[in-house]
Amino acid sequence: MPHYLVAQSELPEQREARRQRAGKSAGETYAATLRQMRPDAQVSLISPADEDAVRPSPSELVAFDAVFLTGSPMHVYNRTPPVERQLAFMRAVFASGVPSFGSCAGLQVAVAAAGGRVRKMTARMEAGVARRISPTEAGRAHPMLNERPPSWDAAAVHGDEVEELPPGATLLASNGASRVQAAEIRHDRGIF
Repeated sequence: MPHYLVAQSELPEQREARRQRAGKSAGETYAATLRQMRPDAQVSLISPADEDAVRPSPSELVAFDAVFLTGSPMHVYNRTPPVERQLAFMRAVFASGVPSFGSCAGLQVAVAAAGGRVRKMTARMEAGVARRISPTEAGRAHPMLNERPPSWDAAAVHGDEVEELPPGATLLASNGASRVQAAEIRHDRGIF
């Protein structure tokens, strides 16, 4: 039975506001989706950005088969204490060697933790749907995207974007709104 760890990036008040709007926090939504996809999976949920959170060490993280990072209204380029805690957690994930995946702010956290840069989107926010995402040459051959059509749309809401990928990263997909829609990041002992 696989054991997954979902790290939600929302702060307590943001989680509660999302529950009021959508019924679940981003982390709870991720966990429910994973359970639908793998009913046999054990899914644990943590909130590493919270001030009082227990953040597992690399040696504790190896108990998991994968780590998932959720989206969030936090801005990675604002180096607030919650953002720094989230980045420290992601560095621990990389150090553990446990494979990880994240969308939206999850990608941005992985980028920043590995030495890349994130910024506010310069043109406009991408809200509702990210249109006409297309794989790069590396993306067409990548296992995460090799079954995708030449172009696709995906649900997305983000006002921030990856400005510069970190060393060891491979750009997998782009669109007209943001150059980095998907990337593989190899850092320390981990892969995101």
